[in-house]
Amino acid sequence: MGLIAMDGKVILKPRWYDTRQTAEVLGFGVSKVKMLIASGELRSVKVGGHRRILPEWIDEYVESFARQDDYVGAA
Repeated sequence: MGLIAMDGKVILKPRWYDTRQTAEVLGFGVSKVKMLIASGELRSVKVGGHRRILPEWIDEYVESFARQDDYVGAA
């Protein structure tokens, strides 16, 4: 589950991200991430009162966005 750094320390990869972390990963603002979730473009689950996004769902969004961009760019 974790990666071993060169100094021998274990670096844990998050199992999921909150909206702030997702915004950092995507290079967006938090409000943009919340808009993507509300529109259904980015999958999430609600845990307690907080939204959580799996890393795979971020990848799905990026791949979907890239396919759209390729399609538009081909015209």
